[in-house]
Amino acid sequence: MIDRVTIDKIMDAANIVDVVSDFVTLRRAGANLKGLCPFHDDRTPSFMVSPAKNYCKCFACGKGGNPVGFIMEHEQLSYPEALRYLARKYGIPIEEKELTPEEKQSQGDRESMFIVNEWARDWFRHQLHDTDDGMAIGMAYFHGRGFRDDIIERFQLGYCPDNRSHSMAEDALKAGYQEKYLINTIDEHDPKNSVGTGLCIKNEHGTWRDRFRGRVIWPIFSMSGRVAGFGGRVLDAATKGVNVKYLNSPESIVYSKRKELFGLFQAKEAIRRQDLCYLVEGYTDVMAMHQMGVENVVASSGTALTTDQIRLIHRMTSNITVIFDGDEAGIHASERGIDMLLAEGMDVKLLLLPDGDDPDSFARKHTATEYQEYLKEHQVDFIQFKTNLLMEEAQGDPIKLSRLTGNIVQSLAVIPDEITRTFYIKETSQMLSVEERIITAAVAKVRTQLREERRREREREASRQQAQGSAGTAPAGPASAGPSPADAAASTAGSPPADSSPDHSQAPQSTQPTSPARTGDPSPELTPEEEAMLAGIIPEGSVQPATTNLQSKQQREETQFLQTEQLLVQMIVRHGEKVMCEAEDENGESRPVTVVEFIQYALQEDGLQFHSTLHQRILVEALEHYQEEGFRCSRYFENHPDLAIAELSTELAHEKETLSKIHQKGIPIKPEEERLEELVPHLIADYKFAILEREMREVMQQMSSPEVLADKQRSDAIMRRFLEIKQAQTALGRKLGDRVLT
Repeated sequence: MIDRVTIDKIMDAANIVDVVSDFVTLRRAGANLKGLCPFHDDRTPSFMVSPAKNYCKCFACGKGGNPVGFIMEHEQLSYPEALRYLARKYGIPIEEKELTPEEKQSQGDRESMFIVNEWARDWFRHQLHDTDDGMAIGMAYFHGRGFRDDIIERFQLGYCPDNRSHSMAEDALKAGYQEKYLINTIDEHDPKNSVGTGLCIKNEHGTWRDRFRGRVIWPIFSMSGRVAGFGGRVLDAATKGVNVKYLNSPESIVYSKRKELFGLFQAKEAIRRQDLCYLVEGYTDVMAMHQMGVENVVASSGTALTTDQIRLIHRMTSNITVIFDGDEAGIHASERGIDMLLAEGMDVKLLLLPDGDDPDSFARKHTATEYQEYLKEHQVDFIQFKTNLLMEEAQGDPIKLSRLTGNIVQSLAVIPDEITRTFYIKETSQMLSVEERIITAAVAKVRTQLREERRREREREASRQQAQGSAGTAPAGPASAGPSPADAAASTAGSPPADSSPDHSQAPQSTQPTSPARTGDPSPELTPEEEAMLAGIIPEGSVQPATTNLQSKQQREETQFLQTEQLLVQMIVRHGEKVMCEAEDENGESRPVTVVEFIQYALQEDGLQFHSTLHQRILVEALEHYQEEGFRCSRYFENHPDLAIAELSTELAHEKETLSKIHQKGIPIKPEEERLEELVPHLIADYKFAILEREMREVMQQMSSPEVLADKQRSDAIMRRFLEIKQAQTALGRKLGDRVLT
């Protein structure tokens, strides 16, 4: 358990720009900074970071928070785990009491798996550096590949011996690690939800063995530097008859091969600094380039490139150079990856190594200076690369030239930005000596087909969701109704990127209707912001609709009521622990009264409590802590472990002055803190008046009911309540001074 003093030290040290910059490339936008959101598929920067508020927020998906909240969300950590993460980052020592068995259990599967992985990383390294087999076999392999000791240390490489008498499984069990975290329990519905690292395998007879036995080991780090999984390779002497040279950790809640890039943790600073990322295929390619002084490089670990991996890179830079092995199979296998990069809005260049080399073998033939010069001089734009490559194959054959053009058109069509796309169309026209209008029309046709495919996919997804809904809870509305905008927005996740800019090319008009209620496509009558709000992407109220009022009169009244309540909560967040007046106690002695005490007493006086659960929690917790030495409500609630409370409190604490309108009669406005004695009672009276108005509306509704009018006893009781409320309103109106009751 981390004490309050240490938490405050961590909160004071943690800078939101510093923390977010570890994961997102930020650019200045006035007083704030902005970048691509790390929590959703963001194509245009919608993630804003406010240094003044020490807060971040995405205005598309709504996620964000203070430094602790951001780390909790991004790294999927608990509140204490996020605090420890920041403490490590800023070198703040944490002294914790011994955890109880219940507290240890609450650490959770995810954290336990990271702990096991980090222990395993150290175990593998010990085997490599400190055992005879490790030095004679594992280290000899790495040295034989030409890797220096500093590079081996940088990537924290290891070795797992194939030793029946002494295994990692045996040592892990002796060290007290639980069996369920050493093996991998597969989730049949989704392997990504599987629990356990899979470092060990236990057969039906209860026999244990190490997954990576007889292999050299590469730890695979998350962007924040935690060990998510491992890759292992059998040694050259043992590859005969082995189908799989490389083996990875199984899919689990901490590791997904599709979402990890080898070397990203070591490369992220260099990528941001140089605004460029090199993409290669394997572990040794990354290490070889580091050894040549090129650190802004990552590997897809031998898998086909995925959109998740591309988005990791895109958060740091939009410039990527793909380095191909110089063999024909590798080049053609990469074509799909190029189109995926283009579709994600990346600026793509390509580089072909000579003589069938890969980055590793090429490094062994050249000095660091020669290597770096070759990279700079031989990068070419993807259009030039693709055209030269395919023209070589076509050799003047008209049929092959037609296919070549079609291949390039497919790549051009997925580029989301219209200006970039138009530029490339012009360049392609010149390189292929084909009229620009022909290529433009071909691209427009492909884009229309892609939009139609996405529309059909959204409809299929909506049908699947509707079928699942009918199997459980019956879906609302008639069966013939199509997906709502929210459903449509959700169904596009993972689909090819939607067109993010208007297409002014000569595209054939689709004959399909474009009703947003059926397809989820934006309606021409609504702005993109309004469409996002309707789809549930932007919170309601952040944009006012142009054509319709989304809230009923009743909803508006409820919103106004909660806003009145929120002004009192704002006083608690900003000034809760501050003294606002003096009062006499039971003994007739004067004692100071804080803002939160005054508000609590005023509510209790009439048997009231806040209507919002969130507001009530803030009041209760402020009352629990306000007497603690050094306690400040603003700091406590802005850094609250509940992200909803932290987000609300940050907004309230930093919101511009909202109470000055109460006194605008020519009297100079004093700072809010100097007016607490008049502001807080005024706000309480306002709040009680709003409660009476709310109850009056309910009474008036009941009085208009024919059933109530027919029942004299009920009717008289409601009338008496009506008169009571009216009298209370009159009394409060006099207290407020500026209410006029008729």
